[in-house]
Amino acid sequence: MHYLTHILPNGLRMVHLPSNSPVSYCGFAVNAGTRDERVDEFGLAHFVEHMIFKGTRKRKAWHILNRMENVGGELNAYTSKEETFVYSIFMEEHFKRAVELLTDLVFESQFPQHEIEKEVDVILDEINSYLDSPSDLIYDEFENILFNGHALGHNILGTEESLLSFNSDSGRSFLQRFYTPENMLFFSMGNIDFKRIVHWLEIHMKEISFSPVQRLRETPPFVLPRQVKLQKDTHQAHVLMGSRGYSMHDKRRIPLFLLNNLLGGPGMNSRLNVTLREKHGLVYNVESTSISYTDTGVQAIYFGTDPKNMDKSIRLVHTELARLRTGKLSTSQLASAKKQLIGQLGISGDNKESIFLGMGKSYLHYNHYDTLPEVYRKVEQVTAEQLLEVANEIFDPDKMFSLLYY
Repeated sequence: MHYLTHILPNGLRMVHLPSNSPVSYCGFAVNAGTRDERVDEFGLAHFVEHMIFKGTRKRKAWHILNRMENVGGELNAYTSKEETFVYSIFMEEHFKRAVELLTDLVFESQFPQHEIEKEVDVILDEINSYLDSPSDLIYDEFENILFNGHALGHNILGTEESLLSFNSDSGRSFLQRFYTPENMLFFSMGNIDFKRIVHWLEIHMKEISFSPVQRLRETPPFVLPRQVKLQKDTHQAHVLMGSRGYSMHDKRRIPLFLLNNLLGGPGMNSRLNVTLREKHGLVYNVESTSISYTDTGVQAIYFGTDPKNMDKSIRLVHTELARLRTGKLSTSQLASAKKQLIGQLGISGDNKESIFLGMGKSYLHYNHYDTLPEVYRKVEQVTAEQLLEVANEIFDPDKMFSLLYY
């Protein structure tokens, strides 16, 4: 599967993946997220993502809402710690319409004050809903502990205080600082001549002026591991333990990805699920995850259990981590772990939206997109020695943080 690329004169990178499907995709990926907010801007990246749908120089919110919906299409967006995606899914014949609308949204949004007041209420409700879900909330609080208050650990949604301080100027300022061609990517997938997409973007962007991107990302400083216990009014005890992981540019992230799948991936046969749930009946949900950022990463193990079983569950987790650090995988175990991960990647790769978004994120950060066969090859190249080395570095109890809700 070959993709096509182009760079506009204004510096905007473009990547297109041909597809025979009548359903098409396109969008903008912005290299800016929560960690790019200033001290008085917590939640602004996510707020801007919401507000770009609320009015541009030539459209009101109602017109934006109906532009793709009226032809059966969808408009979507999301914000993460380091990027913001705005994209559309539609039938092939509406490609030009989608390109024009998305360009209008990301470059010409006006942040009308009357819409801000309504959207703040929406996001505050989102925050309250989030606070009602300790299994989600604990991840954000854990990252804040892991990064010791650094911007990378901030909650994406922000706080009530910060949201109430935002106005039209706040949104336009963030847009001007980060929504610039040199800091963005236009990515697309569909059965259409790529030259037509390039032509449409050149037309729609030729009259827009941009300022240079204003971003200064600082790598989180080293923090000594510690345990934090918080009393919460919850039925279960929630436990999250982990450490700093690898950046998206570190080759060791592939062995760590394989280790995570073996330890606490989605398979019912993961080591933690077999030990904590199948053998001992202590948990309903247990998982191990690894997140890579541009200059660091997060490795986390989560489970929820009855408070009386919390200490026993923690001991069992440490037992499984010790197995990874001291027991080199046999040839058959390694082959089985690789086969399972490759199968899971293949199934997830059958989702076209997932392929589209994965390509966008990959090209945004790497200027390259690994097709599934390339990913399979990287997984196959992992050795048992690499896994053992990574396990001893990442899953060392002396380097691990822990956050307990009980």
